[in-house]
Amino acid sequence: MDRSAAQESHGVKLRRMSAREFESWSAASLHSYADALVRAGGGAPDEVRPRVRELFTQLMPEGLDTPGTWLMRVLADGVNVGVLWLGPNPQRPDVVHVFEIAIDAAHRGRGLGRAAMLAAEDEVRAAGISEISLNVFGFNDAARRLYDSLGYRVVSTAMTKTLDGPSQR
Repeated sequence: MDRSAAQESHGVKLRRMSAREFESWSAASLHSYADALVRAGGGAPDEVRPRVRELFTQLMPEGLDTPGTWLMRVLADGVNVGVLWLGPNPQRPDVVHVFEIAIDAAHRGRGLGRAAMLAAEDEVRAAGISEISLNVFGFNDAARRLYDSLGYRVVSTAMTKTLDGPSQR
């Protein structure tokens, strides 16, 4: 893929983030992901944020120019409506992983998430890769419905239970 060009597919264009967009996005994305981890029961905010910072550093050691990583803006009718972050799956280097797909709240409900995911599939195919992976938080029902409708299948399910007080056995 010509990483500087906007590629149109399925009614949206994917355009590589600029350096300025990357700086703004990376700070917001780190915060958003940490909040989602806390909501999902991944720990307290003060312990989650450093882990998320370290994870982002590992996944994007060269920032915007990290090889094998697509950091894209999602455009609809020329308007920036969201972001898409694709990169190598940490456990399977032959698979591209969707680290983030986010459509701005004001633009949701118009099929743009679906269009962006389909455009991502086109990008990955064009790169000669035949599989995409992703994770979705259990509380994100809308995303789970979208991925189900696009043909993604559950590979594993992680579950947790918060226990109150000492055991009553």
